[in-house]
Amino acid sequence: MLIKEVIEEKKKDIAFAEAYDHEGRKLETAVALYHAREEAGLTQAELAQKAHTTQSTIARIERGDNVSFDNLMILPEH
Repeated sequence: MLIKEVIEEKKKDIAFAEAYDHEGRKLETAVALYHAREEAGLTQAELAQKAHTTQSTIARIERGDNVSFDNLMILPEH
């Protein structure tokens, strides 16, 4: 059996299908951020500075790790 067939069979389970779709959206977001950052000619550290976050947060997003939007909020400058 091909992996595609296994996934399609598993997706009959609603909880699995929702989790699978959620992970797919995270991956799409991670890839989009990576490509946008590269296209802008920015390093992770440069993007992090502009986004008022850390380089490690950008790296975690680009890996598709779970990152809270709290980590991405733009804080008011003092």
